[in-house]
Amino acid sequence: MSQIALWGAVELGLVYAFVALGVYLAFRVLDFPDLTVDGTFPLGAAVTAVLIMAGVNPWLAAAVAMLAGALAGLVTATLNVRFKILNLLASILTMIALFSVNLRVMGRPNVALLSVDTMLTPFYGNGLRDFMVRPMFLLVLAIAALIVVWRYLESDAGLAMRATGANSRMARAQGINTDRQIYLGIALSNALVALGGALFAQTNGFADVTSGVGTIVVGLAAVIIGETLFGSRRILIALIGCVIGSIVYRIAIQLALSSDSLGLQASDLNLVTAVLVTFALVLPRLKRGVLSS
Repeated sequence: MSQIALWGAVELGLVYAFVALGVYLAFRVLDFPDLTVDGTFPLGAAVTAVLIMAGVNPWLAAAVAMLAGALAGLVTATLNVRFKILNLLASILTMIALFSVNLRVMGRPNVALLSVDTMLTPFYGNGLRDFMVRPMFLLVLAIAALIVVWRYLESDAGLAMRATGANSRMARAQGINTDRQIYLGIALSNALVALGGALFAQTNGFADVTSGVGTIVVGLAAVIIGETLFGSRRILIALIGCVIGSIVYRIAIQLALSSDSLGLQASDLNLVTAVLVTFALVLPRLKRGVLSS
């Protein structure tokens, strides 16, 4: 694997690290299987691309994209909490609707950002090669997002959210408004995913309505790989595992597709993804089996 390919894999891994953090909030903290992310990832990219093309500041465009993602998450939470629709079905309904919404936002299937300024533009030409600037920029943002999520989950409000996911009945008995925690948690989760979509559009130079296909699988893979590598229940370590897991996942994908001996092609991406996620799920059980024997 070439140096450019390696840096490219790290770059994409850091983009999807925001997805992994969002998926961690929904799946691990709230115990809420949320497929909305397959729609909010391209939503973040679409909103960002359209606003930048309209002359809006790229940072402000990313912030608006996060707001759009949070609103989409609130729709899912409302369907579940208010109308008592099963959480998985509620997220699927929102995800399906977002495909049409994304087309409406962009007005066409894709929007190119090759000739406009982005968040990264001021950092080019400072002595580093372009393919190194993007991962370093994304790493700083990922660390900032990780710290914010960690500090929140360690706060009283975050403890209430964690209690809601661990045992909602007990949380309600302690006076916690569990409905409010679900609204807030799913909104935050999808805001992070939409931010990942916004960064994807700005680092790759385009937004596409199909870019969200399989986002939930990528996010889960990053979370599972991180848990497999670190195996800690501490919040900070788990969040670091999400970021590291996302990078490891992308490097593993790149290695598999770049290996001539395996004979894999780009069209085999979904197969490689399924195999890696399955391996990450089975590995802890294999470890326990070896230790118990």
